[in-house]
Amino acid sequence: AAATRLRESAGAIMALHGAIRLLGRGTRRVLSTKVDITVPHDQFIPRHIGPSEGEIARMLKYLGLSSLDELIGKTVPAAIRLNRDLDLGAFSRPRGESEALAHMKEVAGKNVMAKNFIGMGYHGTITPAVILRNLLENPGWYTQYTPYQPEVAQGRLESLMNFQTLISGLTGLELCNASLLDEGTAAAEAMAMCHGLVSKRSKFFVDERVHPQTLSVVQCRAEGLGIEVVVGDFKKSALDESYSGCLLQYPATDGSVLDYEGFVAAAHKAGAKAAVAADPLALMVLKAPGEFGADIAVGSAQRFGVPLGYGGPHAGYLATSSAFARKMPGRIIGMSIDAQEKPAYRLTMQTREQHIRRDKATSNVCTAQALLANVAAMYALYHGPSGLKEIALRVHTCAATLAAGLGQLGYDVGSEDGLFFDTIRVKTPKAAELIAAGHKAGLNFRDMGDSVSLACDETTTPADLDAVFAVFNGGSPAAFKAADLAASADTSAIGASPLARTSEPVPHPIFSSYRSEHQMLRYLHKLQSKDLSLTSSMIPLGSCTMKLNATSEMIPITWPEINSIHPYAPLEQAKGYLEMFKNLEGILSEITGFDAVSLQPNSGAMGEYSGLRAIRAYQAANGEGHRDVCIIPVSAHGTNPASAVMCGLRVVPIGCDDHGNIDIDDLRAKAAKHADRLSSLMVTYPSTHGVFEEGIKEICQIVHDNGGQVYMDGANMNAQVGVCRPGDFGADVCHLNLHKTFCIPHGGGGPGVGPIGVREHLKPFLPGNPLIKEGSEGLGKDQSFGAVSAAPWGSASILPISYMYCIMMGAPGLKKATQVAILNANYMAKRLAGHFDVLYTGANGLCAHEFILDIRAIKAETGIGETDIAKRLADYGFHAPTMSWPVTGTIMVEPTESEDLAELNRFCDALIQIRKEIQEVQDGVYPADNNVLKNAPHPMHVVCADEWKFPYPREQAAYPLPALRATKFWPTTARLNDVYGDRNLVCTCPPMEDFVEADEQAAAA
Repeated sequence: AAATRLRESAGAIMALHGAIRLLGRGTRRVLSTKVDITVPHDQFIPRHIGPSEGEIARMLKYLGLSSLDELIGKTVPAAIRLNRDLDLGAFSRPRGESEALAHMKEVAGKNVMAKNFIGMGYHGTITPAVILRNLLENPGWYTQYTPYQPEVAQGRLESLMNFQTLISGLTGLELCNASLLDEGTAAAEAMAMCHGLVSKRSKFFVDERVHPQTLSVVQCRAEGLGIEVVVGDFKKSALDESYSGCLLQYPATDGSVLDYEGFVAAAHKAGAKAAVAADPLALMVLKAPGEFGADIAVGSAQRFGVPLGYGGPHAGYLATSSAFARKMPGRIIGMSIDAQEKPAYRLTMQTREQHIRRDKATSNVCTAQALLANVAAMYALYHGPSGLKEIALRVHTCAATLAAGLGQLGYDVGSEDGLFFDTIRVKTPKAAELIAAGHKAGLNFRDMGDSVSLACDETTTPADLDAVFAVFNGGSPAAFKAADLAASADTSAIGASPLARTSEPVPHPIFSSYRSEHQMLRYLHKLQSKDLSLTSSMIPLGSCTMKLNATSEMIPITWPEINSIHPYAPLEQAKGYLEMFKNLEGILSEITGFDAVSLQPNSGAMGEYSGLRAIRAYQAANGEGHRDVCIIPVSAHGTNPASAVMCGLRVVPIGCDDHGNIDIDDLRAKAAKHADRLSSLMVTYPSTHGVFEEGIKEICQIVHDNGGQVYMDGANMNAQVGVCRPGDFGADVCHLNLHKTFCIPHGGGGPGVGPIGVREHLKPFLPGNPLIKEGSEGLGKDQSFGAVSAAPWGSASILPISYMYCIMMGAPGLKKATQVAILNANYMAKRLAGHFDVLYTGANGLCAHEFILDIRAIKAETGIGETDIAKRLADYGFHAPTMSWPVTGTIMVEPTESEDLAELNRFCDALIQIRKEIQEVQDGVYPADNNVLKNAPHPMHVVCADEWKFPYPREQAAYPLPALRATKFWPTTARLNDVYGDRNLVCTCPPMEDFVEADEQAAAA
């Protein structure tokens, strides 16, 4: 047996060497004595596009095609094909990696890195270096997908559970989700949640002390839902039975720490719910919202190690009582057990999500901010409870020192009820002069009209405070030093007040377990090793576009010129950002064929929402506000109907024909039936079935002829760039997923960016901001429908990723990426067609950039379904394709252009071998309920256990292909029990003993 295994290992190594030699034949360059020194030698295009020219030629030959142009000619309908090169102006020429980085550095250098005292929920923070290098800058963390396959995602699931546990402890509420897009979005979701919990109530109260950007997002969301937002002073207001809930800021936007307990009790008496927007660092020393009766707490974990980044991305949060779990938006991490009854993490209560609930979903939230939630959780682990409290007290001491010093300078300093945490307010008629003087000194204060507010954070130093004193002293140094004042500053007020924290805010022992850097480093790598990311293998998820997130694209996001700018700093300090916005908006406009692009939506779902709201605002401005019908194909992504309902639209579904295309006759009939009220059609192109529909221009024309507008879902834009443009063939608005087509990494479930492109008539109605009215063409002005993000340009700090991608690829590279994405998909579809049924193809038997394999007949005959195949792929070292969407009982595969031929073949080989394993069940070799697929995946502790209770050999379970002996990713749990997890809801970290016992049981087995 040992000799057999040795021969198999040697064979695997020889096969690997053979594959490398084969790959080498495809990539070998012929040496020449001539070199064109005008062409950068570090060209990015051949680094981003996986297949070599030789491999492209071989795949084309396999498909019976002579060129990429012929492929596009047979795939993309002639009526919509772009028969010219993209004109990206100065960015048409592909730039080398070093040249692009130099350009980005020059642009970023135009930003001014001032010292910020603006606050408003955005604070300077220090990202611990061990977290910066080993998480935020680590592709093992940022290239993961949303953890729908828990057996290969236990690391990030554990980290997100830590985040939930952290927020739950801080807020004093039982249940927290795994992050939301930002604080403004979280507040809007809280309002919608209150509205759902307390039905038939039309009003929602917002205290006037809420951050203005949060109020703007809430008001925008309320308009779509038909909720009346009443803004007022909670001290002078009383809620009656017409209110579903209220929103309070804690501490208030001016820094005041106020007692809301009586108001919350009165709200409850009126049958309303109370939501509190809380600063998590302040909750280290202030009473938890749950302790004074709040039903919901929302906020941002930005100051827990997540850079300012000119507004994002940041991890918003929402915590509530477990009684409201089914109404809660966003993803929730829970506990379950696997097939070995070992505890394990999973996404829980997924039946709330849009792909199931569609227009009845609790929210359209899909992408969250998982990567940033992980940073925040690790920041809390790194500092521990004592370290977090020390930071909170340090920040408070800085604010108290500011108050004392400015008081000595004769200023009226104070807070509403005498309490503050990190922010003080200075009443002065010279506010404008002081703010201008601060700018000259490199200091940013907040203008509050009749006063100036100043917020301290963990980066504030005594030297910073001395600089502030000098500004308020007419430009001369004060007669005292901040360091001396700090020693005697009065910091006792919070501790002596009824609002002082008496409970332990971070009680779980996990937060006291990793204080040294070695401990932290090993914990980070332990979690990373449990997760399958693009560092391990391709992730072939249909409609997800898991392409290369290149290192050169990622480098700028941690530059201080990019990540230290406050979103409400003066525009003069953000000239680099504004230049990049202008360039990127222009590039995306040319790619899509639209007249303007808004960069504000900070997820794909928010892009959908923004597009529909722009349409509704345009229609209202033209006296057609009554148009409230949205036609949506039954094959659409679940966020489409959820977004439509959030915009106050009534969803009318239309069917698909036998070829997976929109049923044009059904569309024509329903568009005519609802012509008087038709607002829009939501259509994905290429279709969610992976096909370029021939009738797309006719579809758009039918909608226009009946008075409607066409919204195009840009989830599949990776099949269009450079070969066709939505703006040319009839779409009025289209959202893009920069975290798909334009290389922003998925981050294990976020961040994402969902900008929208619009035709000229919709341009005035783009998303806007209550405080920033100019800066880019894509920022909405006076006719804007409102704000969808708390920051003017959403998740601005990750836009350099897409910008770098575009300027390094240039016009020819962007087009070639599309061509190769379509080529790779068609190559794989043909290789697999003899083993599985390919469900839909276009007019010439070709697919777009993805394809669907039909498992329904196999399942009917053998009982082996798409879930079993997905779990078995983990044993082969692959993430599963998209399961049961858009067609139940199928899997959808999208390889992207970044995977080379060897990796495409490796995945095909795995699926072909799995088909052979299915055949063994069909032939009766193994029982239908006890075979290598039904029991998959097989983690190492199961394979290596003393007892082997399965009818097939261990070798087949662990090494179904010889190459896996050379390198293999091991899933860390057996198949999870989803039903158990939903019936036994646990959404905070369990006792540490649970895992000790599980490990001991595994070792004993």
